[in-house]
Amino acid sequence: MLTAFARAFKTPDLRKKLLFTFGIIVVYRFGTHIPIPGVDYQNVQTCIDVAKGNQGLFGLVNMFSGGALLQITIFALGIMPYITASIILQLLTVVIPRLEALKKEGQAGTAKITQYTRYLTVALAILQGTGLVATARSGALFSGCPVASEIVPDQSIFVTVTMVIVMTAGTAVVMWLGELITDRGIGNGMSILMFISIAATFPAALWAIKEQGSLADGWIEFGVVILVGLFMIGLVVFVEQAQRRIPVQYAKRMIGRRSYGGTSTYIPLKVNQAGIIPVIFASSLLYIPALIAQFSSGNSSWKTWIEAHLVQGDDPIYIAMYFLLIVFFAFFYVAITFNPEEVADNMKKYGGFIPGIRAGRPTAEYLSYVLNRITWPGSLYLGLIALVPTMALAGFGANQNFPFGGTSILIIVGVGLETVKQIESQLQQRNYEGFLR
Repeated sequence: MLTAFARAFKTPDLRKKLLFTFGIIVVYRFGTHIPIPGVDYQNVQTCIDVAKGNQGLFGLVNMFSGGALLQITIFALGIMPYITASIILQLLTVVIPRLEALKKEGQAGTAKITQYTRYLTVALAILQGTGLVATARSGALFSGCPVASEIVPDQSIFVTVTMVIVMTAGTAVVMWLGELITDRGIGNGMSILMFISIAATFPAALWAIKEQGSLADGWIEFGVVILVGLFMIGLVVFVEQAQRRIPVQYAKRMIGRRSYGGTSTYIPLKVNQAGIIPVIFASSLLYIPALIAQFSSGNSSWKTWIEAHLVQGDDPIYIAMYFLLIVFFAFFYVAITFNPEEVADNMKKYGGFIPGIRAGRPTAEYLSYVLNRITWPGSLYLGLIALVPTMALAGFGANQNFPFGGTSILIIVGVGLETVKQIESQLQQRNYEGFLR
């Protein structure tokens, strides 16, 4: 593998892409440490020290921003507005005929949908930036910190608008940096930036485990966590690569004196067809009642119940609801992204058929049957990956958004595999051995 890295850097055009990607990553990480105007930096650091290991409702978003959210920097919103906008547009494509028609137009339609995603990203950044500034001004961003209400000393309208504009501009810059990586670097830019944001929280989280440990000055707990993380990474790689290959045979056709078709291929259906989306949906949905309870006044019975059962990640009710939501959204997302009828019609149009299955409706019913069968283990796998590390690592003092938790480990492994495959394909085009043998 080290030899493959050396060959990648020896190839001039591939070396330029890698160095360009590293340069964009440095710029992105630099921006996550520049505070926005109107924020008292000393009070922010004081509250971060007080809330260390207990980041509350904002821990997951803070992890996706590489720690920039709680520091209220220019990249505080990170890549989350773009991810949310992309998911919304993907869901609306199934509902709105105009977007579905654009998707079928090829590259021109995809470019138009990308433009809509950018506009929606800016709108969501304005909305989320306003919410973050309001939360910081009220002191709810750091519950339990004595100087939480003094994070924004000047609460005038001008300062508030300036803070929102700066954070929205920061989100636009992050989106631009991601597209630069996609066009001129290696891998998908948005995925790379998300990968870097999560990986940036690794050292501090691992060292916190060591500091809170009691066996051999914390090194025993530290080693166990590393072993658990390596095991989970190996398990995720194994399942993410698993797929059900449905054979497809194309009939031979004679057009004039030439024969076309007669080839055989397959339809790869992944066990985890939905990817990370169900986990993100389930996490976001469970944050809504806790967020409403945090900003509501009084001590009503529903607020007390939510704070008792839907805030802490180790509560049995929270675990059960989280697991069921992941399973539900796995089936929901697969149903709206994979259309068996459309696949069957395309196969029939080009003379393709599954051996032993008639073309048309029987093919669509067969594909739907197979998809439902493999989605069950895929959804259960997602639920277990999201919950088991959280429950196991809670015994070592890790919070529920620890990097070896379900959401982060799925993203890290998924992005890492796709990036390595891209480098692999470019190395093989130059007759070099790649990473995977």
